[in-house]
Amino acid sequence: MTLRIRKYSWQLVPEVVKEIRQSVFIDEQRVPPEMEWDDTDSIADHFLALLPDNTPVAVARMFPSLTQTANIGRMAVLPAYRRQGVGEQLLQHMIREAASDCPDLYLSAQIAAVAFYQRAGFHVCSMPYEDAGIQHVDMRCYAPALVTSQWEHRTKPLVMGHDDEAWLFDSEANLVALSDSVVNQARQRLWLYDQTLGHDLYDRHRFREILSALARRHRLSEVKLLIHDDKPLVKRRHQIVELMRRLPSKIELRLVNPDHPCGSQPFMLADRSALVYRHGFDTAEGFANFSAPGHVKRLADNFQRMWESGSPSLELRQLPL
Repeated sequence: MTLRIRKYSWQLVPEVVKEIRQSVFIDEQRVPPEMEWDDTDSIADHFLALLPDNTPVAVARMFPSLTQTANIGRMAVLPAYRRQGVGEQLLQHMIREAASDCPDLYLSAQIAAVAFYQRAGFHVCSMPYEDAGIQHVDMRCYAPALVTSQWEHRTKPLVMGHDDEAWLFDSEANLVALSDSVVNQARQRLWLYDQTLGHDLYDRHRFREILSALARRHRLSEVKLLIHDDKPLVKRRHQIVELMRRLPSKIELRLVNPDHPCGSQPFMLADRSALVYRHGFDTAEGFANFSAPGHVKRLADNFQRMWESGSPSLELRQLPL
């Protein structure tokens, strides 16, 4: 069943869009009307999914934020058309539309719909919380341009613990998208090995916020950064250095001991499942895998040996507060 999908502003939206939301959210799920209708409607694009005979079957809305994040919400499929691929087509249409302008997609998902959004490339990034009397979690997709070509080949693309097929990358944009997707799903541990904390890859607001959330997530959370050269961190105010100073018990940096064996391929390890691996310090080529515990363990063993022989950065210790 192929749908036709139309987009409207709130001022021009057909009445049936409001009727479907009324039927699904207010009548069926008992969401209070004052919570269903909000000011966001006036700034959002509203999508209406139609059957070939023009029968309306589903709606959703999407709006951008100032941080290049597209927020997807109010997805509703009429009961008679559920489990027929209607929701998937509508969601995929919105992802394709947003992918070129917004590298970050966000939504608040009802717990019962988590698997549905995972199939489209979203991962859970919060603890459950209650909204309008219904349990929800926050979900994100940091690589929408990548997942659009993989829906037919992967059941849960970019989802840690599920997607066990490697993602190859050969550009900085894809490296950044995959790195953020991996790190944002770490529940407790991130180990990072590189020559430096290069500014283009690591000195970014989004990466800092992801690391900050990980460090605060669990009392046993740990972020270990193992690098060869700390001089670039001293010469320029680096966001990760600032974060280390605020969370010294959760984020630790060491320098590789040059007298001990060390690798020439940088990598990141998230928990015991996911990794990002580059073929060299000066290249944006490599692969990511969201479910490769065997490979992660081998790299973790190498990391631990380098870490134990490493030393703290004296340069960073001497920086003024």
